[in-house]
Amino acid sequence: MTTAPPRARGYRGARRPTLKDVAALAGVSMKTVSRVVNGEPGVAPAKVESVERAVRQLDYRPNLTASSLRRLDGRTAAVAALLEDLANPFSAELHRALEDVAHEHDVLLFAGSLDESPEREKRLVRAFTSRRADALILAPATSDQGYLTYEVPEGTPIVFVDRAPSGYEADAVVADNVDGARRAVTHLIGHGHRRIAFLGDRTAIQTARDRFAGYQQALHARGVPFDPDLVVHGLEDAGRAAAALPRLMELRDPPSALFAAQNEITVGAIRHLQAAELQDRVAIVGFDDFPLADLLRPGVTVVAQDPTAIGRAAAERVFARLAGDSTPARTVVIPTRLVVRGSGEIPAPAGPRRP
Repeated sequence: MTTAPPRARGYRGARRPTLKDVAALAGVSMKTVSRVVNGEPGVAPAKVESVERAVRQLDYRPNLTASSLRRLDGRTAAVAALLEDLANPFSAELHRALEDVAHEHDVLLFAGSLDESPEREKRLVRAFTSRRADALILAPATSDQGYLTYEVPEGTPIVFVDRAPSGYEADAVVADNVDGARRAVTHLIGHGHRRIAFLGDRTAIQTARDRFAGYQQALHARGVPFDPDLVVHGLEDAGRAAAALPRLMELRDPPSALFAAQNEITVGAIRHLQAAELQDRVAIVGFDDFPLADLLRPGVTVVAQDPTAIGRAAAERVFARLAGDSTPARTVVIPTRLVVRGSGEIPAPAGPRRP
């Protein structure tokens, strides 16, 4: 007596069809079904057609984890991307670019947000590697990534995005943070500003340090004195940025311009300027674009990164490594561009703003 295969799609009471069910319906061996499902060559066209017809009829969905264990290369057709914050416009656009390239390779992209937490980074790295991700794309929150040597299986490609690795040798795709910051501050100096405040993220973050270096280089190159009273680090979000502005604006010689070194910091600074009715008097250039920046009055001048280009370049490095590229690790630097909209072109006051 033969056992009937499970009901076709749409029947809620049916159990999930198995490889054995497909083989029985197609009239072939389980090994043949496995070869067809995994896209292996050498199966007669008639048998391929029978298997594919049975797969469609049963709505068979292979167990990717189990099948990867049987494949010679052991791959799961899944890549992990651990980014700063998927809710942030920069990370969201970066994620979409990674996803698009992964889709072109028929690979699934799993993503997680690190929230600038080294502990969260290490937990998520361990979680994804334990699930046998084929590769890892990482925007690190840790200051040293040497731990990856022990956490990630040997031979697993790792590509860093937004921030270059420290303590670990791997490919990286980053924006030109120093040059972008230098260009922003030089732009403000070109409109007569000499009291330019720096609003930055935590100094533990490489991009924050690079943008501060660009700020200092621009001042030095144009002969503008550096004043530590105009520097605020550790502004992790818009709320902290807004709260930092009153102290700066109450200085005896307050800044006439602001360089906000991250998009959330820019948003917080603008909130304060608008609340204090200073948006038409204090110039600001932000690093990173953000939604609706062009619709504010004045529009917000920014140094725009290209997260799509960063994401595509990072994904292409991953798939090159998976295809066998064994060349030395390299860093790809994506240029930034200055987007002029009005806020960075407010001229410096003719004389001291306060006696």
